[in-house]
Amino acid sequence: QVRLVESGGGSVQAGGSLRLSCVASRYRSCMAWFRQAPGQEREGVAAADMVGSVSYTDSVKGRFTVSRDTAQRILYLQMNSLKPEDSGMYYCAATPVGGTCRPQGDYAYWGQGTQVTVSS
Repeated sequence: QVRLVESGGGSVQAGGSLRLSCVASRYRSCMAWFRQAPGQEREGVAAADMVGSVSYTDSVKGRFTVSRDTAQRILYLQMNSLKPEDSGMYYCAATPVGGTCRPQGDYAYWGQGTQVTVSS
């Protein structure tokens, strides 16, 4: 079993920045960020694998940066130029069920989430 714990969420004004962190209890080769706004489906945001390959959903490209620490047990999401539509619960995930390390599909392990609220 792998435990994922997110932190770093909060409330900011549009244009601001936040940095999310996710600590994994055990090393996982692929980790990702997802988000879900009230009444909407869960959306993949970004993913990072063990060799440094990263991927993003189109709406955050150029604004968000995903990274991992050297031990690769911590996943970060630096979020700049935040928009109100970025608001939602952000979840950390590890180990894609389908095997492809991208911000889509189902993952085996999920954190409890951290709330991000961006006001206009």
